[in-house]
Amino acid sequence: MASQNCWHSRCDCLTRLYTKLTLALIGVFDSGVGGLSILDEALRQLPQNDYIYLADSANAPYGEKSSEWIAARSLALCTQLLNAGCDAIVVACNTATAQAIQQIRESLAIPVIGVEPGIKPAAMQTQNGIVGVLATEATLKSDKFNALLATLPSHCQFIKQAGAGLVPLIEAGKADSPETLELLAKHLEAIQDAGADTLVLGCTHYPFLRKAIRNLLGESINLIDTSEAVVRQLKRQLELKEKSSRAAQSFTLTFMSSKDELSLLSMANELMASDMSSHKVQAKLLSSIR
Repeated sequence: MASQNCWHSRCDCLTRLYTKLTLALIGVFDSGVGGLSILDEALRQLPQNDYIYLADSANAPYGEKSSEWIAARSLALCTQLLNAGCDAIVVACNTATAQAIQQIRESLAIPVIGVEPGIKPAAMQTQNGIVGVLATEATLKSDKFNALLATLPSHCQFIKQAGAGLVPLIEAGKADSPETLELLAKHLEAIQDAGADTLVLGCTHYPFLRKAIRNLLGESINLIDTSEAVVRQLKRQLELKEKSSRAAQSFTLTFMSSKDELSLLSMANELMASDMSSHKVQAKLLSSIR
């Protein structure tokens, strides 16, 4: 029995050592603070990893820019994350995913996980067949979104609404302000009038509007947020990769912004529910990229 206990003890030690030796450096990229909803979920599901959160806040929102600009900028920023040593990247921006994910995957030799509006799970969960989709104009017009929409059951009615102006308000820390509530009410009017029982949050910024949406539409509407599914896919991709040999005594969490790194860190503390105390947290200003 003593030798068996000793064997188990050695196994436990090896497991702890293996965990330290196989952590990954994960990059999470968004146009601004919206991707913090993905990072929040990643820290919950996969806490024993290093993270770099890169916010291109100087250029937010992406939803109003040209597809060519979005694709070029997104690839440049994801390349920067690759050069920083990332083992995997989450493009935590629906607009960037819609416009650039294929090019990024073809250019970078590491797993790249994108996000997209959860219209497929919404179609499966709706009871009355009426689904609201709140997303950016660029996402709603993208070929990727409309190709996905074409595969869904014809009996489902999708009420598409661009959330113009919402992202800048969230970026400014006004997710729960009267100004945001007023604008959100206008955007949700058609969805509410149609009698939708399900609402797809088609931008990673929009989960931070849950409270405001509930105030306007009530508790009965089903809100679809794909953060959990995205992180599960990240986990699957990491499990398929060769294990890293990077060792760590503590985990790091770096916030990078193209505009104001301290403001980004402040927003992360305000918006995220995860306990970041297990990580060494630092903030850096993103150097200019051509």
